[in-house]
Amino acid sequence: MEKHFDVAIIGGGVSGNALFWTLSQYANIGSIAIVEKCNRLAKVSSNVKANSQTIHDGSIETNYTAEKAKKVRLSAKKVETYALKHNLQNKIIFQMQKMAIGVGERECEFMKKRHSEFLEVFPDMQWFEKGQIKELEPKIILGRDGINDRPENIVGSGYKQAWCGMNFELLSEDFAARALENNPKNKVFLNFWVKEIRRNDDGYYLISRSGEAISAKFVLVNAGSYSLILAQSMGYGMNLGCLPMAGSFYFAPTLLKGKVYMVQNPKLPFAALHGDPDINANFRTRIGPTAIAMPKLERKKHWYSGLSLSELRQVDFHREVFGVLFDLIMDSEIRAYAIRNMIFELPYFGKRLFLKDARKLIPSLNLEDIQYAEGYGEVRPQVIDRTAKKLELGEKKIITNKGITFNMTPSPGATSCLQNALVDAQEITAYLGVKFDKERFLADLSPEELESK
Repeated sequence: MEKHFDVAIIGGGVSGNALFWTLSQYANIGSIAIVEKCNRLAKVSSNVKANSQTIHDGSIETNYTAEKAKKVRLSAKKVETYALKHNLQNKIIFQMQKMAIGVGERECEFMKKRHSEFLEVFPDMQWFEKGQIKELEPKIILGRDGINDRPENIVGSGYKQAWCGMNFELLSEDFAARALENNPKNKVFLNFWVKEIRRNDDGYYLISRSGEAISAKFVLVNAGSYSLILAQSMGYGMNLGCLPMAGSFYFAPTLLKGKVYMVQNPKLPFAALHGDPDINANFRTRIGPTAIAMPKLERKKHWYSGLSLSELRQVDFHREVFGVLFDLIMDSEIRAYAIRNMIFELPYFGKRLFLKDARKLIPSLNLEDIQYAEGYGEVRPQVIDRTAKKLELGEKKIITNKGITFNMTPSPGATSCLQNALVDAQEITAYLGVKFDKERFLADLSPEELESK
């Protein structure tokens, strides 16, 4: 088997495979390799159980500004267009209603103002009064007694139908299959856990824990929580730290027809609870995520299970990381939120406390309706600037200009996978001195960007 490649991509999740396909489809690169530590592609953050299964376009995510939503919408549209172009409807991409709701007068006023501002970005976005929400999502309006409507005013903003559900695990596999079909010299290496990246005269050696090695002229690291570890092992990104944040979910019977998001507290840098049909569990309603800092880079059943000395050695224990965490929990609202989310993970007590929060979304929920979604959720790397002592929210990239780049893509990195692939592909092809057909990429996946030029 050929062991030297023009490009090697570390990480077989949706971001790595989007780049794999983009380079094979739009660049004249001789050979590309994906190296993945698991025995299958997309088994960590891109696994169907590990994320929100949502194409986040900014329309119902209340933590986005209109300016950010403009950019996110274009990223999201590329993923949607790819799936529809390749006839992946109801296999990988799913259509359903989606809305963000405001509960109570203060949130309703916020949603009304937000909807007006966001119409510039989403001119076809619809406004829903309480009666319309009752028709679309009756369980949102049904009161605690299961008979009468809840007393608070509820409004919503969103779409009655949208291609917004996505199985990013299967999308990853689809990207890879098409990349392999495009070029028989492309390869996927499974069970290849990169232990060391070593510079050579023509690029880099990637050496696995088992001693297997391949080489490449350019290396792109899309390894999630492990990207910063690999970067720092080579002396890059030493001013950065990583705060691993994990999320969990709870299942309920099929109560929601689509995705229902709630207004997020701007103080909290993590997602508010939302509910939607789980495309991997016969569309049962999934509610979450919770959010908890943990000394792990991958999620197991509970935050305290599967913890080992070898894993602890990989976690960032710099004092600046603890300092940022301490500064966060000094705020009483954030502290209360953190404590509640820790309790959510506990047997017996967690389910009961979670129910109280979930009833803001579905008031008629009962204790017997919900169960902890075992095996669901994953760790997301929240990057910390150790010099500024603050969270670097969103994606982070370390460009060395030496033929190796490191990406750290917390949620919604999956939605941005093709946009990030476009950025990375241009960097890689410029470095290697080969052609990348950006115009054809945009013509295929984002014609409106091409037309606006």
